[in-house]
Amino acid sequence: MAQNNDNIDKTSLFDGMKRVMNSTRAVGGIAARLAGEKIGIPINKTAHAEELKNILGDLKGPMMKIAQLISTIPNILPDEYSDELAQLQSNAPPMGWSFVRRRMKSELGSNWECSFAEFSHEAIAAASLGQVHKAKLHNGRIVACKLQYPDMQSTVESDLKQLRLLVSLYHRIDNAIKQDEVYKELVTRLQEELDYKREAANIRLFSYMLKEDPSTIVPNVIENLTTDRLLTMDWVDGISLRNLITPELNQDRRNDIARALFMAWYIPFYSFGVIHGDPHMGNFLINNNNQLCLLDFGSIRIFQGKFIKGVIDLCRAIETKNDDLAYQAYTTWGFKNITKETMKILNEWASFLYAPLTQDKVRTIQDESDPDLGRKLANKVHKGLQKAGGVMPPREFVLVDRSAIGLGSLFTRLNAKINWHRLFQEIITDFDVDKLNQKQAKAIEIAHVPPPLE
Repeated sequence: MAQNNDNIDKTSLFDGMKRVMNSTRAVGGIAARLAGEKIGIPINKTAHAEELKNILGDLKGPMMKIAQLISTIPNILPDEYSDELAQLQSNAPPMGWSFVRRRMKSELGSNWECSFAEFSHEAIAAASLGQVHKAKLHNGRIVACKLQYPDMQSTVESDLKQLRLLVSLYHRIDNAIKQDEVYKELVTRLQEELDYKREAANIRLFSYMLKEDPSTIVPNVIENLTTDRLLTMDWVDGISLRNLITPELNQDRRNDIARALFMAWYIPFYSFGVIHGDPHMGNFLINNNNQLCLLDFGSIRIFQGKFIKGVIDLCRAIETKNDDLAYQAYTTWGFKNITKETMKILNEWASFLYAPLTQDKVRTIQDESDPDLGRKLANKVHKGLQKAGGVMPPREFVLVDRSAIGLGSLFTRLNAKINWHRLFQEIITDFDVDKLNQKQAKAIEIAHVPPPLE
């Protein structure tokens, strides 16, 4: 047995060295090319971006999760890189059974197998930070056990250093959107995702916040089988959105799914100040009752009520063309050094994002007359901000923007046709900052959510 463990340790050490070399090679490749471009050496960003995706796709682990995160943040890297990184899939190679037994023993003790009537030797799913095994308890309850890969803390720290180097180099060339606070937010949220007890608290929080929404299912946590690195919760049966969204899916079902997604995201946000920052296609199932099942709760952010008011105020400012209210909203969010010029540029982007919420009519989430409008406008805004000297978005903005973009992408794939304005108004009717803060405090207390890392 000792020999087997030695072999595992050597393999782990080798894999660790390999990922450091690969991530250094990937980041170094971008750095060299961006530095060359700065002094006038042209590069084929599209070809190099595809090469980068292939390197990181083989690497898996946190670096791939980081790549997926930054692919959804506008202008943190050139478009060519973001487009390729967005295609990465979180399907890491699973740990073998001998490794799983060793990890389970470290989490639940030497008699861990006695807690289960059955436990699958093969992983049902594997992602960037851990893998999932299906199991049965002695009372017949079917559960999902998410087991974190070993040494993730040090691995994440190593990968984040590579990201820091890359972002700092790129923004010597392009200062349109200064990403210092964005980077800090990514670091904090990724560190929180490593704590599965925190994720268990997030599940309890969402279960409480969505308890009156019949269209959504949140699994229950098995508390006595959950640790810092092992999360055990109810197994949920259903069809993934990836498999469900086909040409045969009728329009009514498309609209129902989109409506459930909208409510599952924005009831918590506008009523409790809580955002789910990862609307990834793989994080949802639709069960036999056509209910939306939420599966992953690692990337969660809690905001003060005044920030949520700023979001609503900006929507109202865009709808009524009220520049004073828009300026107040941006400063409430935490944007620094906002001028009339930069506000005018930012309002162009905000007008595009808020359009579905300000138009009282049934429509798709995206303007059907020009599917490429978002990309064209983003490039225009980027050039405008660069000319105006740049802007520094607050760290609180990161997951809100990421959720809006991610959900918008899902709504577009669904081709949902809904009156988004009325859905939005239904949620924010009678909004009050003090009321939100009180509801948030009660929900956090009931769910036993730990304070956020800062």
